[in-house]
Parts: sequence; C-alpha cells; structure tokens
Amino acid sequence: MPPEPRSSHARNTMNPSTALARVLVDELARCGLDEAVVAPGSRSTPLALALADHPGIRTHVRIDERSASFLALGLARTSRRATALVCTSGTAAANFHPAVLEADQSNVPLLLLTADRPPELRGTGANQTVDQIGLYGSAVRYFTEVGVPEAIPGMVAYWRSVACRAWAATTAEHPGPVHLNLAFRDPLVPGEDNHAAQWPEALDGRDNSKPWITLPHRSGGSAPLELPPVERGVIVCGDGDYDPVEYLALAARTGWPLLAEPTSNARRADAISTYRHLLACPEFTAGHRPDLVVTVGRPGLSRQILSYLRGASRHIVVSTPASFADPVRTATDVVPAVDPPSAPVPDTGWSRSWHNAEATARLAIDTVLDREETFSELRLARDLAGHMPDGSLLFAGSSMPIRDLDATMHPRCGARILGNRGVSGIDGSVSTAVGAALAHQSQGGEGAYALLGDLAALHDQNGLVIGPGEPRPDLAVIVANNNGGGIFSGMEQAGHAGFERLFGTPHGVEMERVAAMADLPYSRVEHPSELPKALHGEGLRLIEVRTERSDAAELRSRLQAAVDRAVSG
Repeated sequence: MPPEPRSSHARNTMNPSTALARVLVDELARCGLDEAVVAPGSRSTPLALALADHPGIRTHVRIDERSASFLALGLARTSRRATALVCTSGTAAANFHPAVLEADQSNVPLLLLTADRPPELRGTGANQTVDQIGLYGSAVRYFTEVGVPEAIPGMVAYWRSVACRAWAATTAEHPGPVHLNLAFRDPLVPGEDNHAAQWPEALDGRDNSKPWITLPHRSGGSAPLELPPVERGVIVCGDGDYDPVEYLALAARTGWPLLAEPTSNARRADAISTYRHLLACPEFTAGHRPDLVVTVGRPGLSRQILSYLRGASRHIVVSTPASFADPVRTATDVVPAVDPPSAPVPDTGWSRSWHNAEATARLAIDTVLDREETFSELRLARDLAGHMPDGSLLFAGSSMPIRDLDATMHPRCGARILGNRGVSGIDGSVSTAVGAALAHQSQGGEGAYALLGDLAALHDQNGLVIGPGEPRPDLAVIVANNNGGGIFSGMEQAGHAGFERLFGTPHGVEMERVAAMADLPYSRVEHPSELPKALHGEGLRLIEVRTERSDAAELRSRLQAAVDRAVSG
C-alpha cells in the first residue's frame, strides 16, 4: 500500500458515505476535474454536496438526466477535458445511456458517477433499485463497482487510486466515457454525529495538491508514413477533435484536394467546400477517380464521400489502431501520422481541375441561393456560418442542419464547429449546445450559436430550462422549423402511403411557445437580411426561421442540377 500522506488532520470523524464522496471528488480535482453536472436525487446526495462544496469545480444542475448528460457531453467535447456526471440510482442512470453512446463513438471523455443502493438492498424489490453493474456495457473504457465505504485501513488509498485510474482512462490513447458505480449507505448527509466513524487514517491526499498517482503523458507510436509521390491523391477530413492545420499544409504541399466536413474544422483556405455536389455529378466523378485517399477523423456525413472512398486504389487512415474509422472497409493502411512525399509537386492538372470545379460549383450554388425570395434552410446554414464573428462556436444539429452546412458553407477561418456525429442522434442537441457554449466561453471564446431542426429542439426542450443561479451561456439557438422531419423528404420513403404521418410527423408547435415555456427571449426571422441583426444579443435566446419541407427538398434538387450543368458545361 502506498505510504500514508502527511496531513494537517491526523484523524477525521465523518460518516462513510460523506468520506467516500469527499475523498473521491478531491482526488478527481487533483487530477484535473473542473466541471461537473448533477441531476438531483437522494442516493447521490454525498456526491452532489461534495462537488458543490469544492472550490475548484464548477457544478451545473439539471432536472432531467438526459439533458444533464448531453450538457456534460458538450462541456467535455469543447474543453477536451473529462466532465463528471452524477445521478441517483435506478432509471436515472439509464437516461445517461444515449450520451454515453455518443461519447464512446466520438471519443469524448466523460466520467459517470452513478450512485447505487448497497448490496443488501439489491434484488430485494427495494425502491428505485436496478442492476447498475456494467450498465453501459462496452461503451465505456473502464468500469468499477467501487463498493460500500467502510472505516477500515486502506480505504483512502483505494478510493484515490481508483479516481486516478478512472481519470486516466477517460483521456488515454482511446478517450471516452468511464463509469464508477458508487454504493452509499445511510446516512447520506454530513453532520449526523451518531453515525460518524472514527477513521483509522487521514483522509487527505498527497502534499502540494498532487494526485495520488502521477501518470506519464502518452506519446505517439511509430514514425509517420511517407506518402507515395502520386498525382491523383485526395485528403478527406471527417468529424473529429484533431488539429486540421497539418492536413491543410499537406494539401498545400502536394496539391491534393482537401475535402472537409464542417465539423472537421478544416474547411478553410483552399479546402474543397462543394465536394458533396461535385461527387454527386457522375461526369465529374468519372474523371476524378483517386489513386490514393488519406482520411482523418470520421468521414461519412454524405453518401457521396462514402461512395468515393470505395473507388480508391489505396486508402490510408490516420488514426490510432484502437479507434480508427473505416465505414466502407476500404482501409489499406492505418498509421499515426503522415509526411508528404519527398518531392511533392503541388501544381498539377489534377489539382487545377479540382479547384476550377470548386470555383464553378461555388458560383452555381450561391447564385441559386441568392435568388431565393424566401429564407430557405440551405441559405440559413450558409449565411449563419458566414455571419458568425471570429472566435465564435457553432453547434450543428444532426439530420439536415449539418448536411445543409456541408452543402453550402464557404471555407472560413476563426470559427469552431461541433456536432454530435458519433451516433448522429438528434436527442440532447440543446443540452449539448448549452454545454459547448459554457465551455467555449469559459475558455475566452466569443459568441455561440446552435443550428437545429424543429424536431431536435422539441426533443430536448428541457435543455432550455436552466434554474436560477446556474451558469448560463451566451447562446443563440436558431431553429429551422419546417413542422416535421425534413430529412425524409429526400429519402426513399417520400411519396409512399402514410408518409406524412409516419415520417413527416407534423407537430404544429411554434417555437415561440417553447421559448415562453423556458422564459427565454424569442425572435422570428423571415428574410435573410434580418439574420445579422437577429444574431446579436446576450444570454440564452431562441430564433425561429419558418420553412417548408417540400420547398427545401425541391431546392436541394435544383442546387444539384445547377452544379451538374455548370461543371459539365
């Protein structure tokens, strides 16, 4: 057992549940925890009190466990540090599961602290008791049933080492969620002296606020792969939290086109922003089959890019072996990094043809959008991305908002774009955006925006409910309200009997009523010229843009036809 740390308190008198919670929270703070989200409950009382009392941890409270979990996801994704997530026993922990799945697939560090009944109450029909052992299955990187706290020697070293191990697991080579299940016996609140225990060892941690275990930083693996000197290379930047600058530099040195999904944050400089439309043009695709494709992150936002990957003779994935993305199973190499060819030739016919097509398609897209008399979803996405000030953050909802950004957004610098692209669900979108905005602003970022569809906004409208005294974001939630599920209008289901009820799912809810429920400022934008003014403001606010699903589907078809004509002509 590690040596007992020196302490200014030789002994402590404290009930076991309070002792475990305070020691665990203190050790996690020493490891680096500075944000926590708590969903109210009784069994988790020791953890909630310990987090709220710790001066180095900012604690957020949400009444809905699902909203709480996606808030934590947004905080962790944006800050790139694990956020603790606390709930009571029973179905509360089950409501974390969708966010855990997203964190698993997106490699977002989350620390799940689920309170539980002690073993003697399990399997007895005791109230609010379910089997929480291994609740999240293979979606977590590490799971431990911490056990009921007892005042016996060795407990402090055990709790603190478990905290260090859990923290390390969230940020290891393959980051993601970690689950500690914590059984608490009554009493759950401090100060009940008749239940207090005389601890046989000091509860304090190591001197100088050091963690119990100091772990070395992980370094990269093998040397980068030198890429072969081919002309017809392509770089695809998919969703992920990585530095896109090195891939932009690779594109500049080789002349290979860089196809950048919005949440790659590589859509800058000379990146190809119209690839979705170009790769949907059969004539263009036939003349631009690649010899080599380099992918980083998680590509797969469009069917076009997935189809294009299938045509590559060689597909090099830049990733760690433990978590590489290969959605069409065409990878030939998985490497930690790449270097350009020894003698790259950036100015080639291949390079020029891509950039000429980009300019042609860009003009065709913008011409169609600028002629629209009403505010379409596609123009909303393009204009929002263009009007955001430098230093701002945009959370893009799944379904159509992220796809509309992909289809219309110009290359730009100075803005960070995020989305829940791990499992691409629409649940928790509002809460994730709120968490992302709070983390962004705590890091000195400027404004934050969320672009959501109406179903995503309604699905997580509880995320707009933030109690008095809770940290509140400067976040404009822009909702494209087309009264239903717009994505299905462009899929195979469109036109089938029962489509409107089963897939269109009209709801008839105006976003002004949602804003009123949460007591938020509301505005409605009807013309593109009104958007810049509407984006100005402070605090959490809701902006609605009304659109028609049938019009949006028809406009997407017209955009593609315009690009086909322009590129083929």
